[in-house]
Amino acid sequence: MRAAVIRAYNADLSLETVADPVCEADGVVLKVLSCGICRSDWHGWVGEHPKVKPGAIPGHEYCGEVVEAGPLSGWKPGDRVIAPFILSCGQCPECRSGHSTTCRAQRVPGFGEPGAWAEYVSAPHAHNLARLPESLSPALAAGLGCRVTTAWHALTGRAALQAGEWLAVHGTGGVGLSLLLLGRALGARVVVVDVVPERLTHALSLGAELAFDAREGDVAARIVEATGGGAHVSVEALGIEATANGSIECLRPMGRHVQVGLPVGHTAVMQINMNAVYMKQLALYGSRGMPSWRYPSLLTMIETGRVDVRPIVAREVPLSATSAELRAFGGPMPPGVAVITDFAG
Repeated sequence: MRAAVIRAYNADLSLETVADPVCEADGVVLKVLSCGICRSDWHGWVGEHPKVKPGAIPGHEYCGEVVEAGPLSGWKPGDRVIAPFILSCGQCPECRSGHSTTCRAQRVPGFGEPGAWAEYVSAPHAHNLARLPESLSPALAAGLGCRVTTAWHALTGRAALQAGEWLAVHGTGGVGLSLLLLGRALGARVVVVDVVPERLTHALSLGAELAFDAREGDVAARIVEATGGGAHVSVEALGIEATANGSIECLRPMGRHVQVGLPVGHTAVMQINMNAVYMKQLALYGSRGMPSWRYPSLLTMIETGRVDVRPIVAREVPLSATSAELRAFGGPMPPGVAVITDFAG
């Protein structure tokens, strides 16, 4: 099969013919219909993710059609499915308690095993998969695989966002846009923060009530003033120290901070304003992915029209354009995200 392979960090991906994946007893092999290009992939491409080594095939935001099904998988050839990026075992104490994103034996394609920037991908632990609704295009489904699912769990599974509350979103990439759209659908008032004027304008057009350029003074203080005391919930979607502190400092007393941006490599350890946490008695949550059993609640929101996630996907690209998309993460990016839909190009 054709695949994009990391041969050297910060270098163009190598488009190669590699061996087809093997189907495991509890898994499936998918013909990849679409796969997103995510900042987490970029962290691996630049050498900051410990599980991504030269020779790796990235790609963790995928949907596909089953071409081979293991006897314990529960699926059959021809089924079209969405895959969460965390494939949990279903048997450990964390999985049995419903917290499968902390599974002790989790497997993540693209991080430690072959990913979906390829014509085919193996998906073990196939009980995690969800059927692709007819109303959802493969390109849009790939956008759900990490960003929308992560945002949904952060807002509803961790922060318990309520209608009428102020939600602050720091970073308006794929996850940030998902947080904005879902927050609005849940009845929250949303303020966004970024450094790219085009992205701030785009967020306002999608329903953000306020938008602040982080280059223009103390954003946290401005949010506190504009919201009459601070955000109730604030989500950091970049994984860097400046925005993590901005998220914490913009909260009102008893507010909830959610860390969604990936702190890895040189950002893994940060200096955090713990005095703000202490004095305002804040709650800090980490949130990574979404348990697969929560797919129905999200898909129902989308299928019934309560939220339109189409603005998240801005570009459909061939596999050969993936290197250019990765390089773009190093600077200001336009609104929306890119997904791979052509694996021959």
